[in-house]
Amino acid sequence: MTGFPTSARVVIIGGGAVGASCLYHLAKAGWTDCLLLEKNELTAGSTWHAAGNVPTFSASWSIMNMQRYSAQLYRGLGAEVDYPMNYHVTGSVRLAHSAERMDEFRRVVGMGRYQGMELELLAPEEIKARYPFLETHGLAGALYDPNDGDIDPAQLTQALAKGARMMGARIERFCPVTAVRREADEWVIVTDKGEVRCEYVVNAAGYYAREVGKMFGRDVPMMVMSHQYMLFDTVPEVAAYTAETGKKLPLLRDVDSSYYLRQEKGGFNLGPYERNCKAHWVTKDDPFPADFSFQLFPDDLERLEWYIEDAMARVPLLADAPLTKVINGPIPYTPDGNPLIGPMPGVPNAFEACVFTFGICQAGGAGKVLAEWVTEGTTEWDMWSCDPRRFTGFEDESYCISKGMEVYGHEYAMHFPHFAWPEGRGRKLSAVHDRVAALGAQFGAANGWERANWYARDGDDLSAEGAQTWKREGAWFAAVKAECEAVRDAAGILDLPGFSRFRVTGPGCIDWLAAQMTGRVPKVGRLGLAYFSDDKGRIVTEMSVARVAEDEVMLITAATAQAHDRDWLLSTLPENLVLTDETDDWSCQILTGPQSRAILAEVCEADLSLPWLTWQHAVIAGADVVLMRVSFAGELGWEVHSRCADTPRVWDAVMAAGAGHGLRPFGMFALNSLRIEKGYRAWKGDLSTDYTVLQGGLERFVDWGHAFRGKAALEAEKQRGVSKQFVALKVDAGPYDPPYMSTIWHDGMVVGETTSGYFGHRVGSCVALGMLRSDLAEAGVELEIEIFGQRHRAVVQEDVSMWDPKNTRIRA
Repeated sequence: MTGFPTSARVVIIGGGAVGASCLYHLAKAGWTDCLLLEKNELTAGSTWHAAGNVPTFSASWSIMNMQRYSAQLYRGLGAEVDYPMNYHVTGSVRLAHSAERMDEFRRVVGMGRYQGMELELLAPEEIKARYPFLETHGLAGALYDPNDGDIDPAQLTQALAKGARMMGARIERFCPVTAVRREADEWVIVTDKGEVRCEYVVNAAGYYAREVGKMFGRDVPMMVMSHQYMLFDTVPEVAAYTAETGKKLPLLRDVDSSYYLRQEKGGFNLGPYERNCKAHWVTKDDPFPADFSFQLFPDDLERLEWYIEDAMARVPLLADAPLTKVINGPIPYTPDGNPLIGPMPGVPNAFEACVFTFGICQAGGAGKVLAEWVTEGTTEWDMWSCDPRRFTGFEDESYCISKGMEVYGHEYAMHFPHFAWPEGRGRKLSAVHDRVAALGAQFGAANGWERANWYARDGDDLSAEGAQTWKREGAWFAAVKAECEAVRDAAGILDLPGFSRFRVTGPGCIDWLAAQMTGRVPKVGRLGLAYFSDDKGRIVTEMSVARVAEDEVMLITAATAQAHDRDWLLSTLPENLVLTDETDDWSCQILTGPQSRAILAEVCEADLSLPWLTWQHAVIAGADVVLMRVSFAGELGWEVHSRCADTPRVWDAVMAAGAGHGLRPFGMFALNSLRIEKGYRAWKGDLSTDYTVLQGGLERFVDWGHAFRGKAALEAEKQRGVSKQFVALKVDAGPYDPPYMSTIWHDGMVVGETTSGYFGHRVGSCVALGMLRSDLAEAGVELEIEIFGQRHRAVVQEDVSMWDPKNTRIRA
């Protein structure tokens, strides 16, 4: 192969481990006409100085899948491509200092077992058998992972590159991309060596991803951290251990102290994630460099002093080890610490596989996922945790820096279900934020929007420490119970800013929408739930559809789905139709409960007898509003939609009218309790591409009499029978609610998984929603749900809607 190529089906920008994996997996999928462009030598970015740890551990189901795949791939890669690989599968010991950390480990053990991994919990007295040089003071236990280890990042990258070349793909080194442009349906990639035309392009540029993104008009949400690790020379006891046993010490992670300690030859590699961390290239006196290939930052060990001393106390041999080298290099971070893998928001035929904080252990799985995105338009596992569209554009540089530093400084932190991280807050405020705050709201953020999670009362514990628990009951529990009871018995109001809203207009609008959704488009004046499936019949998204006119609809969807759903709609939108994103123009309050009609009657002259799933215009306090007769809480109620400028007077009028009817505000925790009792699905939990529309129990939203995307796959599934079904379970759960992807057992066999779990205050029980083997999906079947390592009795319910299954209250 000679001369610079002028065309390729896919061009990958960036030659680190991730870029090489993308090229390898594309070629493995049969797309061999692919080209990787690297501005310097392969591995010149973060890959060359990476420590090379390869854990499978993750509290995220999708990332665990990705890392598990990587480890499996690496074990056979060297032999497959005939390339030497220093891959040491040493196992790892992950230490716990608290009962809460042991609970996290128990959950991960269950997830790992479901994915075919045998993780093991260790009592404090068992740890030294795995790691003989360890002091066990202050430990509650540990997690042992036999598949953990470390790999040489450069060898991994070269092996992936060799494998890709062997299948026909091509790599051009020392070939920086200087510009891109769109011509017709092609991308033109401009380099110092010439131009390349391609159908698809992938930004795999690591910590240069933001610079590459600018070429596409994309501001990649990221920042760069300084990460240091230290190499120590041979320790006689360590060398003797390896000589006697023929193996290396397990990789040690003290996650509560925040560092890893790995055997490096006969010595050690110590890598802390310090709280007093440092961002780079964020100030005028530290500008982003044009080229940082194979470079490092100066040593800065003072900020690591506490971590070094703690590690020496934990493994005293470290104190006698001679320090030989300090590696201080740039590591990119997104605001949530997960990479970007998937479609580039708003940019056709462009993808991202970049901003990897743990690129070596995730590279293999990332290449698989990226190749699936490009070649099939979807992925085997639902990868919302890494989808670039989870960020919607409000994440400016200061937000990325503050959140990136927060994630880095808490790299091994536990993510408790009722704890709200403090950095990057206050980005988007409701028009009545001040009023809600004055009522005692305790806020959380969704797509940047501050929303009340619950309303505190005098004496409630509002400390961060009080929310750092896996247990159901905290300061919020009694408050949430009272909020739910108010909705049940009188009325509640929830300020809910940030719904994503898309207005679609034009001749043929309804025919286009009908072809995208599984069900029927509602008539003018009516509302409906719409489900969108991919070609495999899997659940892509859910939207509420309000039919405005013969050729006009309003589509309303989750706040975090804004970029995702906009892209999905635009991907098939004909040129004659117009889609307008009105997300920032409107706000919403949910007014719900048996007294909600009486409250509205005092503030507007609308026809409040109109049935469930209708909408109408009305006027409240002189402001035009839209009343939608629907309630995610499962009670009589309306969504009151108002222009943001009008929302304060609408809120004030409703609150004043509600004073005599028992109205009280409620938050997102209460809404979660209320919706789960009704079996209402949550986006990217119960509703994801991990499940088909039929598995999700959504056949009542399928109109088999019209053509829609995924219909053939769903018809075939219906004919052969679904393998698993969506069910509601009443759980004797003890002090915990089942987390996402808790394992369901029957007669000693794994038969399903939970997708949601929370306490239902109206039904007085813990409720789980989940996917269950179809033959067991019958009312009264007794099962067990594994919750933090303990199995708890669960019973399949007759109806997914455990509260008011006939909807008599919501239709009242």
